[in-house]
Amino acid sequence: EVQLVESGGGSVEAGGSLRLSCATSGFTFDDYAIGWFRQGPGQARAGISCIRSSDGITYYTDSVKGRFTISSDNAKNTVYLQMNNLEPEDTAVYSCAAGQHTDCSGRLWVDGMESWGKGTLVTVSS
Repeated sequence: EVQLVESGGGSVEAGGSLRLSCATSGFTFDDYAIGWFRQGPGQARAGISCIRSSDGITYYTDSVKGRFTISSDNAKNTVYLQMNNLEPEDTAVYSCAAGQHTDCSGRLWVDGMESWGKGTLVTVSS
């Protein structure tokens, strides 16, 4: 059974940092693209970052470039999202997802995810 479990969310002040974790199980970690998505209040869910261990390709949406860093620990089957210089606009539920038949080049991965975690809440106060 494919499982993804997010952790690391919380409340921080603007300018602060958080590291989110996405612990995975039930599939061959290297073969899947793992994406981070977020859904802010009253907003649609949006893909913000992606990584696939097999080729090392990563993707960041413009709004998080230079502030967020995605990484993976193959030994732990876990993907991390280090978020620095957080802004109130980053407030959202953050979810990770996995897709086997996609990669992280371009934005095709946004529609290629097959399994999802339940999400973790990040709140950034001004």
